[in-house]
Amino acid sequence: MFDVNKIRKDFPILNREVNGKPLVYLDNAATSQTPQQVIDVIVSYYQNNNANIHRGVHTLSQEATDMYEQARVKIQKHFNAAQAHEIILTSGTTHSINIVANGFSALIKKGDEILVSAMEHHSNIVPWQMLCERTGGVLKVIPMNQEGELLMEVYDELLCEKTKLVFCNHISNALGTINPIEEIIEKAHSVGAAVLIDGAQAAPHVIADMQKLDVDFYTVSAHKICGPTGVGMLYGKEAWLHKLPPYQGGGEMIAEVTFEKTTYAGLPHKFEAGTPNICGGIAFGAALDYMNAIGFDDIAAYEHELLAYATEKLLEIDGLKIYGTAKNKTSVISFNMEGIHPYDIGSILDKLGVAVRTGHHCAQPIMDFYKIPGTVRASFCFYNTKDEVNALVDAVRRATKMLS
Repeated sequence: MFDVNKIRKDFPILNREVNGKPLVYLDNAATSQTPQQVIDVIVSYYQNNNANIHRGVHTLSQEATDMYEQARVKIQKHFNAAQAHEIILTSGTTHSINIVANGFSALIKKGDEILVSAMEHHSNIVPWQMLCERTGGVLKVIPMNQEGELLMEVYDELLCEKTKLVFCNHISNALGTINPIEEIIEKAHSVGAAVLIDGAQAAPHVIADMQKLDVDFYTVSAHKICGPTGVGMLYGKEAWLHKLPPYQGGGEMIAEVTFEKTTYAGLPHKFEAGTPNICGGIAFGAALDYMNAIGFDDIAAYEHELLAYATEKLLEIDGLKIYGTAKNKTSVISFNMEGIHPYDIGSILDKLGVAVRTGHHCAQPIMDFYKIPGTVRASFCFYNTKDEVNALVDAVRRATKMLS
């Protein structure tokens, strides 16, 4: 049975107050909170196992190495990658995307086309713009409609023999839209294009199956899924990872070094130069253990219930407009109050103990599409409650009255 009150006891931070009010944390799309079970793993590592990995013959090094590589296997199994070495541990989604963009600099030629969706996070726009500047590639955009859904008929028209890469987020961080990535991947492959899916926002809500999706690259950040900051993963099909050159040079990513020539290590170490975030990788695995113990089907059902309830209650407020009304979306609500800047709303909500995100959410093209400076974004997690939704609604009403 899904018991939100029992789950909340796992998160120490949910007991604190902000500005003298009980914390209502609704900024989960930026960073989820960390349960005590994962915190304990972090503390235990530094108390008992702290050592560098892959290089030492002593006991601590071997223990740390085993724990780190066991975490990689957990991640592989969670996302159903074919091989553990197809999981590259990175500092997060931005790092992961840049590894691929840098690698394709050697594969993209002048006039080659790459497609990106209109609802991307800046980290899935800027690296590709930089790639085009270096190579002469052409960036084209898959547009969206007012509901925040991609215009798939235009995507069909954009795809051609010149298309080499397609990039799209699985779920929009700004709107909550769940994109039809299965269709996007299949159609891209029909013209011989590779596909990278930004799964940062999807990972907390669904389990993406790498083999079923047949996706070429998929990225995730651990801090969105109850893990620590500064660690994430790049999944890449083995064949593609062999084609891409290393992103960084240094220790660990080499097989042999002389002043005349260096040969590179095999996967995954080819892309993991330097000492990694060892504890972060181990805690990443622990976070997946925690969420799988709850069950992603139960998480999805509960979060959908929260989304429906919050949408209904917020729309009862006169002058409130929601941006992102796709039929298929997850527990994110971006909204504005008529005539009031979102920053002002967010500032007053903070005084009332309600944590939301305001601004363009690193998705400025979306805000330009709607001709707005930004939105107030409330993003819900499985540890949030309907009482917290009510607190948000009351706070928005109070803020509106103060600012009108």
